[in-house]
Amino acid sequence: MTDQQIPHDLVLTLSCPDVPGIVHAVSKFLVENSCNIVESQQYDDREVGTFFLRVQFEAVGDAVLDLEDLSDRFGAIGSSYRMSWRLTDASRKQRVLIMVSKFGHCLNDLMFRSSVGSLNIEVVGIVSNHSDFARL
Repeated sequence: MTDQQIPHDLVLTLSCPDVPGIVHAVSKFLVENSCNIVESQQYDDREVGTFFLRVQFEAVGDAVLDLEDLSDRFGAIGSSYRMSWRLTDASRKQRVLIMVSKFGHCLNDLMFRSSVGSLNIEVVGIVSNHSDFARL
């Protein structure tokens, strides 16, 4: 197995002009490439006519996903729907900047979940317009 062959979940995130058929095109592509959707979120910003989708998926059975090859093959769908898209390894920690105001309950939650490994992030910085949580 090469470094590009990923035996675990991948994540596809995209945004594009909202038109019929986007979810169908993405789902069809995944099925045709031996993938199974394990999590999906989508929404439409009707004011600007933009559709957003995040799909986490895995290989079916003994199939192995080649990240670069899958990205190359998805390119045609991305172009046809004028998508801005990204395909990433779900196990890779996301580098995040947390912005907090005066109330710290969300900051505490994010920091706790990160520290116990239930949130796969690397906190690279915290910014605030108050000094109330500087100790964190």
